[in-house]
Amino acid sequence: MQVRGFTELWVRSDMTSDFWAERDEDIITWLLTRRSVRQFLKNPVPAEAIEQLLKAAIQAPSAHNRQPARFMVIQKPEVKLRLAEAMGADFLRDLLQDGVPLASAKAQVERSRQRITEAPLDILVCLEIESLDNYPDQKRQQAEYIMAVQGVAMAAENLLLAAHCLRLGAVWLCAPLFAPETVRRTLCLPDSWEPQGLILSGYPAITPEGRSRRPLAELTRYD
Repeated sequence: MQVRGFTELWVRSDMTSDFWAERDEDIITWLLTRRSVRQFLKNPVPAEAIEQLLKAAIQAPSAHNRQPARFMVIQKPEVKLRLAEAMGADFLRDLLQDGVPLASAKAQVERSRQRITEAPLDILVCLEIESLDNYPDQKRQQAEYIMAVQGVAMAAENLLLAAHCLRLGAVWLCAPLFAPETVRRTLCLPDSWEPQGLILSGYPAITPEGRSRRPLAELTRYD
């Protein structure tokens, strides 16, 4: 499917059933070809493409339409390095506490640092805590928080799919979940922004083969 053709799908408002019928097969094929890309060319991602990624992300559904997702776009090499080193210090500490040998722990931290610093575009995806409704009981408040996390995750998936549409590679890293205060402090984020994940993106240097999936029969029940 051509990028221009698919971009048309989410900017048009006059789409009829016939319009979709002609494209259903292409859309499914396109969804099945998304990959987690970890190696990128050095080419920068154009500002127009970044805006398209973010516009796609904010179209994701969210409970009560609270739109809890927030985004920090990181392109400056010095900021990427500062973030990678700060997170890396936490990562190394945790690995050593888990009993991982020092050499192995340092190798894992270095691999993470390279991925974050070498990607042309890093987008931190956060949850805005102040967007949540307040309930008097813990059970409903916990459900409210989970709904917000789901909304952020759907926004992130929209962003990943938009990247695929634009012929960009992208990968989701959950590392910020393990060092939220470090990430918030390093990037001078508002206290109400809770880091959820980091999306690395750019034009793919290598597009990996698809990884196997468990059979649907193991994952699905019908009634």
